[in-house]
Amino acid sequence: MSRLQRLKPYLFLLPALTILFVAVFLPAIQAFSLSFSRFEYDLTQPPQWVGWSNFEKLMQDRVFQQTVRNTLLYVIGVVPPLVILSLLLAILVNQRLPAILWFRTIFYTPVVVSMVVAGLAWKAIYLSNGLFNQFWLSLGFKEGIGWLTNPKWAIWSVMIVTIWKGLGYYMVIYLAGLQSIPPELYEAGAIDGSVGWKKHLDITIPLMRPYIILVAVISALSASKVFEEVYLLTQGGPNNASKTVVYYMYEKAFRELEISYACTIGLVLFVFILVLSLGNLYFSKMTGVRD
Repeated sequence: MSRLQRLKPYLFLLPALTILFVAVFLPAIQAFSLSFSRFEYDLTQPPQWVGWSNFEKLMQDRVFQQTVRNTLLYVIGVVPPLVILSLLLAILVNQRLPAILWFRTIFYTPVVVSMVVAGLAWKAIYLSNGLFNQFWLSLGFKEGIGWLTNPKWAIWSVMIVTIWKGLGYYMVIYLAGLQSIPPELYEAGAIDGSVGWKKHLDITIPLMRPYIILVAVISALSASKVFEEVYLLTQGGPNNASKTVVYYMYEKAFRELEISYACTIGLVLFVFILVLSLGNLYFSKMTGVRD
């Protein structure tokens, strides 16, 4: 094989790799270097090396500490419902019933709806005279709930939107796994007494373990990077009660023009996501999912 023939695959990959390097890797390298530059760097002045000063400031930043807690709470509050409810939903729509394709389409519709449209619709639902408060008052309560204005409820209200929009997406992932399970296994399980919901405990869940872990990891990564819901519904308020790490990074970069400090926040978030991903690989290997 000549040298040209050996290089031919790489020549075909060269345009894509060039675009990837310019659009992804080069900005990532620049962001990493800016994490160690001076605070006031705002793209109009040359950066000045300050070492670990950005990270020291970050560790003393109370707002950042609160955003970390909010992000962790968001992951804890969003991932279990998405993992469990989407699996239950997939089991329901996996039945051979009339018009089941319409039900699948209805449940998947929130996924294709623009987040801007969904955010505006949910913001109207959360208003003081919105649907939720009207239902709340109809139960006999004298006052409505400030779903987006009360620090106790704001982040949970945003979580509901994330769960609502993600259920259909993860339902499809589970549905692909459910349809790969041979029906003969359920028939054999029925002989041993695995009927009704018991067959899902004995057969479905063990065989769906790789999909469950996949959904858990994907939803956790998405929840740790949540931005659109926060931006559209609360903009981090009230009193930073719903502000996440990504939204705080956006504020520092594009509102306060502290680009280097925003890069530092982004680097910390990258390390967190990297640890989460490596933890998933280790857990998958330990549980034998990859086998």
